[in-house]
Amino acid sequence: MPSQASLTSPPQVRGQEAQARILQAALRIFGRDGFALATTRRIAEAAGVSLPAIKYYFENKEGLYMACAHEIVARYEEGLGNYIDEVAAALEGGLSPAQARSYLKEVMRRVSAISNDDADADLRTGFVLREMTEQGPAFEVLYKDLWQPGVEITAQLIACIEGKASPDEAAHLEALMLHASLSAFSSTRPVSLRYLRDGGCKASPREGGLTSALTVIEAQIDRMGPA
Repeated sequence: MPSQASLTSPPQVRGQEAQARILQAALRIFGRDGFALATTRRIAEAAGVSLPAIKYYFENKEGLYMACAHEIVARYEEGLGNYIDEVAAALEGGLSPAQARSYLKEVMRRVSAISNDDADADLRTGFVLREMTEQGPAFEVLYKDLWQPGVEITAQLIACIEGKASPDEAAHLEALMLHASLSAFSSTRPVSLRYLRDGGCKASPREGGLTSALTVIEAQIDRMGPA
């Protein structure tokens, strides 16, 4: 439900707040139910808005779904997009293996931060994972603008570390595995923490777990390249 403060805000601000609530509710429901089963009525109820508000701001269910995808991409580009361009330019100019390692560690730090930077991070992750699995209306947007750029620059950095002119199959696979490993403390965090507790490890909260995971990832990056 909208807060009392939002009810007394100027119309433009109220409109922005309503759109934000709709997007948040949509991310949760689309991520949980998928595009086919989610309904705009259920999303409107969860957002505390009338059903016509969704039509006014987003046209229809697919428009809202695509708006969720573009919001996720915008968050990604804000946190990582310019840095990927910087890394690509550095690769074009030539990097030593040590420089490539440094860039790769920073890429993984930034990807981790984007995936866990606020209370809605799990909602965005859930939406992306379901869409990438089911290949719904937003698949191409999320693949081309979100998933592929980060994994590809990772593969190129791995190839540079290993002294290769371009990524081979092993570099592409290693890049995929690096990015997939971050999901242990995002989408599958409860399972990961349970496993750590059962193994006698200290079950860290999200930030602590991610810090530990990044330490392991950075050690793995340090082991890359010729022995």
